[in-house]
Amino acid sequence: MEDLLQVGVVTTTHGVRGEVKVFPTTDDPARFKKLKNVILDDGKTQRDMEISGVKFFKNMVILKFKDLDDMNEAQKLRQAKLFVTRDNAVELQENEYFIADLIGMQVVSDEGEELGEISDVLQTGANDVYVIQKEKQADILVPAIKDCIINVDLEQNIMTVHLLPGLRD
Repeated sequence: MEDLLQVGVVTTTHGVRGEVKVFPTTDDPARFKKLKNVILDDGKTQRDMEISGVKFFKNMVILKFKDLDDMNEAQKLRQAKLFVTRDNAVELQENEYFIADLIGMQVVSDEGEELGEISDVLQTGANDVYVIQKEKQADILVPAIKDCIINVDLEQNIMTVHLLPGLRD
């Protein structure tokens, strides 16, 4: 399991006072209102940034960081990823998982067949779909519904699924 969970990506500056526009990569952008700090990763270094203001505009979050008051300094943050620690992550409901915890998970069928590992999670709106990859085989798309997902064991990093007819075709 990863210790850091991505919540957004800085896209550009907003105004002249050092604010940045953030594309949220979290299911609930409103969570930014409760965040006090994020970890900013610009690809070279990681640093803790204190949030002093949050606004929303269309599908974007506008953040103001403490001690960042200049548009030119904010410009340097473009494409930086924003992370939170697990301690600051949203609390999950039963049978909910962080995508970061599912990627790379081994998947077996309820009949004991090794199907591969989860390479991606597609968010369709109705329900998520797990993309299962195995070398030299076509991807298997399994909907994240209780008819298909039998068990998720984060400790063992194994998911047990029931393949409904037609999922392999």
